[in-house]
Amino acid sequence: MGNFRALVLHEEGGKVVSRLETVDEARLPPDEVTVAVEYSTLNYKDGMILEGQGRLVRAYPHVPGVDFAGMVLRSDSPEFRPGDPVILTGWRVGEVQWGGYAERARVKAAYLVRRPDGLSARQAMAIGTAGFTAILAVIALEKHGLTPDAGEVLVTGAAGGVGSIAVSLLAALGYRVAASTGRPELRDYLEGLGAAELIDRAALAAKPARPLDRERWAGAVDAVGGATLATVLTQLKYRANVAACGLAGGSDLPASVIPFLLRGVNLLGIDSVMCPRDERIEAWDRLARDLPFDKLEATTQTVPLAEVPALAPRILNGEVRGRVVIDVAA
Repeated sequence: MGNFRALVLHEEGGKVVSRLETVDEARLPPDEVTVAVEYSTLNYKDGMILEGQGRLVRAYPHVPGVDFAGMVLRSDSPEFRPGDPVILTGWRVGEVQWGGYAERARVKAAYLVRRPDGLSARQAMAIGTAGFTAILAVIALEKHGLTPDAGEVLVTGAAGGVGSIAVSLLAALGYRVAASTGRPELRDYLEGLGAAELIDRAALAAKPARPLDRERWAGAVDAVGGATLATVLTQLKYRANVAACGLAGGSDLPASVIPFLLRGVNLLGIDSVMCPRDERIEAWDRLARDLPFDKLEATTQTVPLAEVPALAPRILNGEVRGRVVIDVAA
């Protein structure tokens, strides 16, 4: 037992404020496995928590951080021993219990996945929930019949964390990828990840004018939601599928049932937070095998823990490109 450094949130005068503090390890949750955290990352939900949006955190003081990677320090579970490399994403860690923006974390053994061989802690957090969500979307599309010869696959929100990794994964697997973004200045970035075509976000963002449009997409990964998802549904090929994994464009779905009835399309919901553990293990193994890590590096920046609060409004405003890795010791 001892002290560790953490980014701690406090509620003061109706606002959430953050401070780097030294914390006694005795304040960690009474769970089975204590982890020495090496890296964390920044997700959209982290931005909401840091800014005090959505009342995701109900009890303060609080240590945020949805994801972390590190080494087991102590374990009351036979599944893990000191020195084991582990990854955590989701399970509402960093939201309902203390998370990864700290040098120590303590969680249930069932929340942890052993880090695959050949994958560093930093790479795991360059992937994080965003990449984990992206591979879940790809796996879902594959299980519903998508193959590279079926045609073009659309990725919306392509310059964000989920979108960037989805583009690079799909391209590496042999798919022709169309990347939708509202930032045309990122053409070189997205083409470098493997996008064959760029689609202006505005072309998809308006509420559909008719229930069916020209068949275009053999599949889609949608990280935007709202009218964009509704438009994608009208443009899917017969019996094609869209994996929905985000709501940056809104949680409403102004859509018609016509694409489902006349084209037999499917809307596949992707949940990375409470995803069963056996599926998590499969997903991380796929990421370690299929993700082009040179492309991942091109999407990633590393920042010290002290810089995280300033990044929160930027990720909420769509100003963060790709992935942010947080070096909790820096």
